[in-house]
Amino acid sequence: MSQPRRIAILGSTGSVGTQALEIIAEHPERFAAVSLSAGTNTRLLAAQVKATGASLAGIAADGGTSENPANPPLADALAQAGVTHEVEVLTGQEAAVSIAGDERADMVLNAMTGSIGLRPTLAVVKRGALLALANKESLIVGGSLLGDAVRSGRILPVDSEHSALWQALTAGSAAEVAKLILTASGGPFRGWSAQQLADVTPAQALAHPTWNMGRVVTTNSATMVNKALEVIEAHLLFEVPLEHIDVVVHPQSVVHSMVQYVDGSIMAQASPPDMRLPIALALGHPHRVPSAAAACDFSAAAQWQFEPLDEQAFPAVQLAKQAAGASGTHMAVYNAANEQAVEAFHTEQLSFGRIVPTVEAVLAQHSAPTGDVTLEDVLGAEAWARRMADDLIGTAVAAPGAAR
Repeated sequence: MSQPRRIAILGSTGSVGTQALEIIAEHPERFAAVSLSAGTNTRLLAAQVKATGASLAGIAADGGTSENPANPPLADALAQAGVTHEVEVLTGQEAAVSIAGDERADMVLNAMTGSIGLRPTLAVVKRGALLALANKESLIVGGSLLGDAVRSGRILPVDSEHSALWQALTAGSAAEVAKLILTASGGPFRGWSAQQLADVTPAQALAHPTWNMGRVVTTNSATMVNKALEVIEAHLLFEVPLEHIDVVVHPQSVVHSMVQYVDGSIMAQASPPDMRLPIALALGHPHRVPSAAAACDFSAAAQWQFEPLDEQAFPAVQLAKQAAGASGTHMAVYNAANEQAVEAFHTEQLSFGRIVPTVEAVLAQHSAPTGDVTLEDVLGAEAWARRMADDLIGTAVAAPGAAR
């Protein structure tokens, strides 16, 4: 009998990470969680370490104190959780990078949020391990650095849309693919006009009708930036030209994406909205995991609705296509500027309607480096974009009567 696949999870306390641990716990003969990392939640991370027996744990921001019962330092949290086995503890921003590069895991699930996941992704790729990628920003920001790993088949998609495309692409050869069609739920503002979107509140933006996600991803879904990033991710993962990738709004979120072939046939992957299925598919590759999620129930009547994307109200997708076609660093700028704008929106420094225009304004001022793109180029472009976005947001806030 083969040994269980040894898995490291980066972002283990988030939505994808916790669901991955559920799947691992249900199939101990197939999987073992050996390493875990999180951002700040030491209590939950410690409980996960105890439940899994993981021998390596990392926390990015171990700023708690012994007097802080809500979030004690990780070493204290492990003791309080009753962890008795030996655990190597890493702290700080390098913890996830170290865990990603550690040889004790056969596969790394990168479920971090934001471009902070790029360096851990590169660490996995460098040592040649399998990477289950839920951190789309890694690929979007560092796509020019990851081409060989993508072509080698060592990067496995976890996003539901890319998992769907991955499955549907088995129906034909690469030369027979005419178009990729990504579905979008439409978020909480499907059917809204640009004028209606101008004064959306953070609470409204976080009220997603289908998925339970973190603050950044949920806000990105509301602006369609998340779908824009997924278009670029599909372009990089499957090497399909941007002009052959479309977005269609599908509020039921049952058809997760489709592939159109040259003969007119369209292959779709359908299942009730449940991230356990794409997570399990990546963890178990090349084999499926039985009963990972419920299937569609065709004994009851159902309707699946599809609508074109309103690009006037939601210009983020077209803007991302333009950025991706401009240079190897423009998407790093797009993503970084968006992250700053989203934070400003949630701290009431920027209106919802100004998030994407802020990204566009930063992109308009970016000068790409010449020659092959390096990691330093990408990180430098990100840092510049964050400063530029902050400056523009500050100007918008400070100017009396300025449109925010």
